[in-house]
Amino acid sequence: MVYATADGTTRQRLRVGMVGGGRNAFIGAVHRLAMRLDDQIALVAGALSSDPENAAASAAEIGIATERSYADYHEMAKAEAARPDGIEAVVIVTPNHLHAPIATAFLEAGIDVICDKPLSSTLGEAEALVALTKARKRRFVVTLNNTGYAMVRQAREMVAAGELGRIVSVHGAYIQDWLTKPIDAEGQKQAEWRTDPARAGQSAVLADIGVHAFNLASFVSGFEAEAVSADLFTAVPGRRLDDNAHVLMRWSGGARGTILASQTSPGHYNDLSVRIYGDKAGLEWFGSRPEELRFSPYGEETRTLVRGGHGATAEARRVSRMPAAHPEGYIEAFANFYRDAADIIRAHRSGGAVDAARAAQVPDVVDGARGVKFVEAAVESNAAGGAWTAARFG
Repeated sequence: MVYATADGTTRQRLRVGMVGGGRNAFIGAVHRLAMRLDDQIALVAGALSSDPENAAASAAEIGIATERSYADYHEMAKAEAARPDGIEAVVIVTPNHLHAPIATAFLEAGIDVICDKPLSSTLGEAEALVALTKARKRRFVVTLNNTGYAMVRQAREMVAAGELGRIVSVHGAYIQDWLTKPIDAEGQKQAEWRTDPARAGQSAVLADIGVHAFNLASFVSGFEAEAVSADLFTAVPGRRLDDNAHVLMRWSGGARGTILASQTSPGHYNDLSVRIYGDKAGLEWFGSRPEELRFSPYGEETRTLVRGGHGATAEARRVSRMPAAHPEGYIEAFANFYRDAADIIRAHRSGGAVDAARAAQVPDVVDGARGVKFVEAAVESNAAGGAWTAARFG
């Protein structure tokens, strides 16, 4: 499976399989769109559903050969590891509680992992995955895919270059309205599992979207969480898990901040943002306007920096596909994540040098574990009436 590159050379497509993501599964289709955009990845196998009939039908629909459609991920890991043309990485897009056992099976089979967030349901599982990844010398990336936006990467470079000065506060927010009504109790599939403690884990809103806000704030600032004081609550009567979270943050380096997550805020379809303020300037990015950064040097007019425009940083230029004012969006950002992940995994499997700067742009198993630690610390803090709780992983 060879493709031609822009410089006239040829490269092997990364062979991947997918667990979960069958028909009527939202995020699986999104992953497939993103991995196809750069033509660097070939989806050749899958255990796309726990229902054998749906698994087979889903595989046929997306062009996976019958003999490489599996009803069970254990069977898939064993069979693919034994094939000379077996998969090199697995993409896991199942409900949260299955992430850790599936990832474990493939790591033990010598297969690299691309796993949806959150990394796992518990911190113990996350710690075990970090240790197993290291022991098996595998690559493990977590699809905290908002790091793929060009202007998010530009924001990260600007902070690292000191353009904001000493960072004082870091804020991440993810606000939606789709769970304002009790659709989980009415059989809506996506809502049902996300609010089920057995499948979602300790928190609904933090595991689903709060980890994105947390990772985005950490990625851009370069900080890790030190401690949290959290208030988690459920706005919809009878719902089994929280649908709102207000978390005060103490970041490494002394900065303070907040993480806000809500899925019951009418008028907010899908509003992700990060705001970072230093003693020289402030910077804001909004997912609803992903091609722009608001940059506010103290005492000067706020500037709107545009993807591909004047002042674009090297990393932002690298991941921009189109000239300025030719809009890019969610799928392109997700594809940037997949392109970098494919390069990293391919280099590692071939025994070549992995580009450290490139790898730093892609959340790995440790970043995933930091997200799980954040969720667990917030749940513990909430249970203790908002007491400050240690949140640093490792």
